[in-house]
Amino acid sequence: MDESGGSGQPRSGNDEPTERHAAPATPATGPARPGPPPQGTDTGEAPPVDEPTMVVRKVDVPPETPDAGAGHGSSGGGPSDQGPSEEKTTPEHAAPEPAAPEGKAGEQPAGTEQHRHEAHTGHPEHPQPAGDRTLAHSGLAKGRPPRRERGPGGGLLMGRPFGVPVYVAPSWFLVAALITWVFGGQLDRVLPELGAARYLVSLFFAVAFYASVLVHELAHTVAALRFKLPVRRIQLQFFGGVSEIEKEAETPGREFWLAFVGPLLSLALSGLFYLAMQPVEPGTVPGVLLAGLMVSNLIVAAFNLLPGLPLDGGRMLRAVIWKITGKPMSGTVAAAWVGRALAVSVLIGLPLLTQSGALGSNAEDNVGMDTVMDALLAAILAAIIWTGAGNSLRMARLREHLPELRARTLTRRAVPVETDTPLSEALRRANAAGARALVVVDADGHPLSLVREAAIVGVPEHRRPWVAVSGLAQDLTDGMRVSAELAGEDLLDALRATPATEYLVVEDTGEIYGVLSAADVERAFVKAMARPS
Repeated sequence: MDESGGSGQPRSGNDEPTERHAAPATPATGPARPGPPPQGTDTGEAPPVDEPTMVVRKVDVPPETPDAGAGHGSSGGGPSDQGPSEEKTTPEHAAPEPAAPEGKAGEQPAGTEQHRHEAHTGHPEHPQPAGDRTLAHSGLAKGRPPRRERGPGGGLLMGRPFGVPVYVAPSWFLVAALITWVFGGQLDRVLPELGAARYLVSLFFAVAFYASVLVHELAHTVAALRFKLPVRRIQLQFFGGVSEIEKEAETPGREFWLAFVGPLLSLALSGLFYLAMQPVEPGTVPGVLLAGLMVSNLIVAAFNLLPGLPLDGGRMLRAVIWKITGKPMSGTVAAAWVGRALAVSVLIGLPLLTQSGALGSNAEDNVGMDTVMDALLAAILAAIIWTGAGNSLRMARLREHLPELRARTLTRRAVPVETDTPLSEALRRANAAGARALVVVDADGHPLSLVREAAIVGVPEHRRPWVAVSGLAQDLTDGMRVSAELAGEDLLDALRATPATEYLVVEDTGEIYGVLSAADVERAFVKAMARPS
């Protein structure tokens, strides 16, 4: 079947909208320009009376912390208007502000369809920035390590047909051994003269069967590439194969065809093996192998055509409902619940069918170990279908909220400072500008690096006048520059490509717009996922 297409909870202060727009701090190729004065918005709340300040206090955070995970999130507006303040501390009797709790980033399970529904929500012209938090106490200071793309999970790379890597999961070797054992027992009854050699024949059958499964998955892959959909990898595992298609088809028609080509190829293979059987003597090794491959491919096609997610038939049902209703989410919900009903049917029905002899076996022989094996097989199949249906629902909900992620609305306002600027002076300037981030620039105003928030809180207050910002900054790489126009899936792809705690956000003209914190993206996504669909 084809499988196409963080966290930390926000502090209470992070939920309060800031009543102003932020302008780009400086052009990337020229001297800094002051942003426009704060403006009220139509959020219905009065603008704050006092200028927001950023209280930078010493907390128990090491100067070097891991990169924060590139989480998922939503918010609104331009760069946040809170800034660092120079040496402004709370009274000694004041209770310390608690750090933002950690959480896990929104998962993107491998092997699951990563279709995205680009539903537009929110209005960038009416912002809801990250909120009235201090730089020293934002979740970034205790950010989680970046969530990198998962590798092949220990799988063995077999090749790259059409440029797509094909992996064999460790579980495949277990199922190959099971097929060899089961098919070897059948060969002992049909061709007893083979003796121990029957297990070599059975192993060949197991490899040939999974080669057929690979052809099934390649059909999905070729169709996806034809529709300009990226395919991350193909993986052969315990119960067949998975084509990890990273984006959703743009139309229900393409979705239907993308799902249908796999079972269609399996049916075609079954027919080819049937034709190859005709000139072969039935009681020979080639005849038995061809018959087994014909039947197994027919079963693969029929099973995948069952109308429930995550099977290909479920994708086809989703496409039909999508076409009728015009809503991909409606198709996903319906096909997922049909998939769950199918899982229950397999759990109950498969053992009953085998015990009754309806599948061609003698009911009197289906006792003892065979009964246990049938029940175990049914339970595993049902669990896979049920879990896959649930994952499809979760991924659909994630895709529904992805368009809410906008770099422009999540960006913090930043001020440019030269490399030799003392930290205390840089914090004073940021506080005066209502900014929450520092960008180190050269004499011509070109951005060089970003001052790390975690590094700031690691510098004692009495040392800040003697510490230059360049010693606390992370050099900018090309991947750490992101466009202010990025949103949704494109934004997440950019963050995943270069994991970091902060990113420089620039306009299409090259002008600096602000700094994007990975922790802000994570918190905003958690808030968006908490809202009802």
